[in-house]
Amino acid sequence: MTRPRLAVLAALRDHPHVDTETVIALVRADLPTVSHQAVYDVLRALTDARLVRRIEPAGATARYETRVADNHHHVVCRSCGAIADVDCAAGHSPCLTASDAHGFVIDEAEVVYWGTCPDCSEGKS
Repeated sequence: MTRPRLAVLAALRDHPHVDTETVIALVRADLPTVSHQAVYDVLRALTDARLVRRIEPAGATARYETRVADNHHHVVCRSCGAIADVDCAAGHSPCLTASDAHGFVIDEAEVVYWGTCPDCSEGKS
């Protein structure tokens, strides 16, 4: 485990759902000389190793999180872009039962809920 990898993991642990530029800024607070490419490479390696999850809500830049051990979903604010985790339904997970799996063995489903966050909703009242 290298210092850049540890710094990226720490940044994502403390700031879930951030984009690459934010990760770079957070890592540079600890390691000022780390390059953009190093952070991109670390994010790719951690994603490939399934230590980090990359999410890409429609129309938004890719975001990263360290919550990878479960099948959870996300809610995205249409106004400000805030993202929060949404746990999958307890018990049987209907989102993992496709009406026709076409022979695939399904192990994950991506569900994105869209709406307006509390902060943006208050501004509209």
